[in-house]
Amino acid sequence: MTLTLQHSPYTHILLQLTDDDWSHTPEAVRQVVERLWEENQRLREQLGQTSRNSHRSPSSDPPTAPKREKTPTGRQAGGQAGHADTNRPLVGEDRVTEIVSLRPARCRQCGAALSAAAATAPRRHQLWDLPPITATVTEYRLHTLLCPQCGTATAAELPPGVPTGAYSPRVAAVAATFTGQYHLSKRAAAEVLETLCGLPISPASISTLEATLSAALAAPVAEAREAARAAECKWVDETGWAQQREPDPADPAPPGKLARAWLWVVVTAAVTLFCIRRSRGAKVARELLSDDPRGIIHSDRHSAYHWLETPRRQLCWAHLQRDFQRLVDRGGVAASIGEALLAQTRQLFAHWHRIRDGTLARADFVARMAPVQATVRTLLQEGATTADARTVTFCRILQRLDTALWSFVTNEGVEPTNNRAERAIRPAVLWRKMSFGTQTSAGSRFVERVMTATATCRQQQKNILDYLTAVAEAAYHRQPPPSLLQPPTVTL
Repeated sequence: MTLTLQHSPYTHILLQLTDDDWSHTPEAVRQVVERLWEENQRLREQLGQTSRNSHRSPSSDPPTAPKREKTPTGRQAGGQAGHADTNRPLVGEDRVTEIVSLRPARCRQCGAALSAAAATAPRRHQLWDLPPITATVTEYRLHTLLCPQCGTATAAELPPGVPTGAYSPRVAAVAATFTGQYHLSKRAAAEVLETLCGLPISPASISTLEATLSAALAAPVAEAREAARAAECKWVDETGWAQQREPDPADPAPPGKLARAWLWVVVTAAVTLFCIRRSRGAKVARELLSDDPRGIIHSDRHSAYHWLETPRRQLCWAHLQRDFQRLVDRGGVAASIGEALLAQTRQLFAHWHRIRDGTLARADFVARMAPVQATVRTLLQEGATTADARTVTFCRILQRLDTALWSFVTNEGVEPTNNRAERAIRPAVLWRKMSFGTQTSAGSRFVERVMTATATCRQQQKNILDYLTAVAEAAYHRQPPPSLLQPPTVTL
């Protein structure tokens, strides 16, 4: 008898026992050997996980991980012939601050004097500059006057909309943009404001302004959540977060220690919604999508989405591609199944890229995907009957989710990957790595609300600073905040 353990694509460990040796081994010993051998294989497979065969990020790959293969395109680096022009357009004269006309006095060839009457249309060259930025200070002098009749002292009050604090709505919006959009720390945001604008402000004041914006953004974010639930296509993902424990009688852990949390994202065509919760379970997914979700939900195979009906789902084929690579790296019978599934995945993406680029009609795409679907189903059936228990489990799970594999074929507007959600969540991952999470639940609310506002404004091509300024002004005037769903204002 020969047992083969594949440690990596390049290393094999063999345990050779003759049939006679194995037949004379006690049953209890054989069971222990088989269990230890399976555990050894599982642990070695975990050690061999990289971004190519698991859901780990490329930054977590060890130095020994195989490099990602890049297919040469034959193109030179830089802009390609026929690409769209990206030069900065000249602005109109109404935007120009100063016009300086330059005329040569003499001919560059013979030195003769030149007349302005012979001038041709000038070549325009525009130079952009920033004037020195100085914060303005408005002082309100609140006088107290005595009544000549009764002697009562009456003090003047601030006009409506003037904050009782030291900073205007625009300062609050700028501070929130620095921390929420560009992910500066509170201390760095305070230093930038003082360095660029001469505006003295402390990190504690930055936190106070964040709290003001967070409360004002609650209603627009709630409206965006309802819009996300009503969308016909959604992309959902989640990533780890950290939030310090707060004093809680129901929580035996001491406060101040970092606790595991999760940042969720739901992306639609109109809005991007973020949410931080302590759980990664189905309860949060139901909160975001509603108990009776509509449309198609793109996701990975995380168990939090198992409650969704398969016709409502589209599994991410980019994740599946890494799962198939894991089968290849496992070796043995799993490798042959994995290689065949990878070949079909490459064919699938080749067809998808053509329909995405507009070079393949929808009807032709559906026709070309039919043999791919049939082959994948056959391969999963083969994998479900192999001797490798983990391969059997994996293939049977995909068989149960068969409808969720092909929603992008039968439903126009659905995509085969969850890339939209993964791209949306990437800035949050960078913020988490720089800030190590949040210290309070109030801080988490600011993070999820300001990221929802910034990502949605970017989708709708709205200026985030202008939007946050309008939100802060509405809060100070005690008026309803502007909606995140309003179209951008176009200045002609």
